Amino acid sequence: MIIGITGTDGAGKGTVVRYLVDQKGFTHYSSRKHILEEIEKQGLETDRNQMRLTGNELRETYGNDVIVSKSLLQMEQDGVEHAVIESLRTVAEAETLKREGGILLAVDADQALRFQRVQERRSETDKVSFEEFVAHEDLEFDDPNPHGMQKKRVVEMADYTILNNGSLEELEKQTEEVLSAIGF
Repeated sequence: MIIGITGTDGAGKGTVVRYLVDQKGFTHYSSRKHILEEIEKQGLETDRNQMRLTGNELRETYGNDVIVSKSLLQMEQDGVEHAVIESLRTVAEAETLKREGGILLAVDADQALRFQRVQERRSETDKVSFEEFVAHEDLEFDDPNPHGMQKKRVVEMADYTILNNGSLEELEKQTEEVLSAIGF
């Protein structure tokens, strides 16, 4: 089984991934990892804008589904039966996932709560003001670059959506409900 995770920043995508890995034995493949590897290879600064630009560059060079395609190839090479691919951001990625029999799961939460979570985790790409957070989100929802992110459309393509405005236990319960619905 392949589950692709999409959604908004700070919604809990990584928490769902950790649950699938730790509790259900899934293998994790990370879009962020592929992009960070390219940033490091080019010796660029790691910030949210550079992540977006590098992702766009990879998609322009190798196709708009490059991240999912790389993950699927690695999954096959690893002989993995159950995988979770985090974080799908383009329509082509979602289409490729679904064409390969994968399930697309979206995770969302209220914007103010997501910003609060982002501030608490403080990764290198999370050090932004609320205004910057909203501006990045607006661009990533529908980037005018043909190789850019289309998070809004990808979320709309999801087979299942989790609204994560509550506790960790509630998120885990919703994740279990999705797994039950897909027969896992």
